[in-house]
Amino acid sequence: MKEQGNKTFWSRWSGFYDRFMYSNARLYDAIAAKMKGSLNRQMNVLELACGTGLISGQIAGSVKSIEATDFSPEMIAEAKKKPHSARLHYSVQDATNLPYGSETFDAVVITNALHIMPEPEKALSEARRVLKENGILIAPTFVHGEGIGFRLRTRMMELTGFRTYHKWDARDFEKFVSQCGFTATEERLMGSSIAPLCYLEARKDTNKQGEKL
Repeated sequence: MKEQGNKTFWSRWSGFYDRFMYSNARLYDAIAAKMKGSLNRQMNVLELACGTGLISGQIAGSVKSIEATDFSPEMIAEAKKKPHSARLHYSVQDATNLPYGSETFDAVVITNALHIMPEPEKALSEARRVLKENGILIAPTFVHGEGIGFRLRTRMMELTGFRTYHKWDARDFEKFVSQCGFTATEERLMGSSIAPLCYLEARKDTNKQGEKL
């Protein structure tokens, strides 16, 4: 039921999403620029929870190919309306049950989605499965902040029906990703005190099995 409610929310807001995210445009530009430093034109990339393609369109020119996916057909429909590179393909997929073969992709990108998934460990398990040996996970994620500005912003978002299932700080988020079978290679705080974001990159650790969380 949680998953169905989540899908209904994002489907309902798909047409307004870009306007809603306008205040974060500079942050998303910075995230995309940071990603480009870790990606290259030899890489086949999978993006999970791509929404309307705010990141997809920016990084497509830096990779060999990118399969950008979201569980909301309405979000994918909005993404497809935008001009985009021939290297970029959009499709509707469930991040917790992917159709791709094991060790298919050089990198998996998931931006600002793990904290709003009821079972993010399932998405990371699938990401780990489809990544090639020593593949890269790039998972910038909004984390829990402090102060009245953060609390007011969170409350306003909740009034729209938005739901955060996991309130990690940066340290707890890195620990969670590690428990799912990855080794963090970079972690830095971005954003603001009102909307703090942990930019995290990690490698698939073939010596580490994901723990049951």
